[in-house]
Order: sequence, then C-alpha cells, then structure tokens
Amino acid sequence: QVQVVESGGGSVQAGGSLRLSCTASGYPTVEPNCMGWFRQAPGKEREPVAALFIGASGEYYADSVKDRFTIAEANVQNTVYLQMNSLKPEDTAMYVCAAGLVCGEATITDILHPTDDEYNALGHGVQVTVST
Repeated sequence: QVQVVESGGGSVQAGGSLRLSCTASGYPTVEPNCMGWFRQAPGKEREPVAALFIGASGEYYADSVKDRFTIAEANVQNTVYLQMNSLKPEDTAMYVCAAGLVCGEATITDILHPTDDEYNALGHGVQVTVST
C-alpha cells in the first residue's frame, strides 16, 4: 500500500526557516514521476506550492513562494524536501505532500493532482505556523 509521510512542520517567527520532508513508499512496481506540496489555510482554497518531476531538472513554484522556498530531491528514493526561508504569517497552513504516478503539464497548477487514488497519493499533512 502506498504511503506518503511528511515531517518537519512546526512553529516559527516571521523571517525564520523550516524544512519539510516527504517520503513516498509502498509502490509495488513503478515509482512516482512527480512529487510536491499543496497547502491549505483555514477558510482558504488549497493551493499548489512547489513541485518537481522525479529525476528531471526543473522545479515549479507558486508566485507567492518564489525565491523563498526550494524543493529538491533527496538522495533517498522518493523523498523530497521543501526548504522554506523568510517565512511570513501568510505561509501559515497545513502542508500536504503529493506523489503522482500520473503527472500533468509542467506548470505549478498542473503537475500534481490533489487526489488520493490509484495514480496519486496524498499525505496527512503537517502544520506550519508563522507568528509575527
């Protein structure tokens, strides 16, 4: 059974940094082709934050996090990190990792499918809270 597990959330003051980690495991045959992060704050719609294609160059970011967040593959299979710097109170949200066997076009809004089905998997999420 496929599992997506995140770690690294927490509370930090504005201007601080956090690093999230996500590992996808349990794939019986093929491995995921893309991974990344969504976030959702109370009362707001879920939004894609950062994503990449596994084993390929190029990362994709929401405009709101460009130049502050960095997504990267780890040396461990099917593990990605999200380095978040210069955090702002508006970054406060639940961050959910996604892993996809089927990926969309190479744009931040299309790469990942925010569904939990036979082609895509979502983690339970980690809370990130940024205080003033």
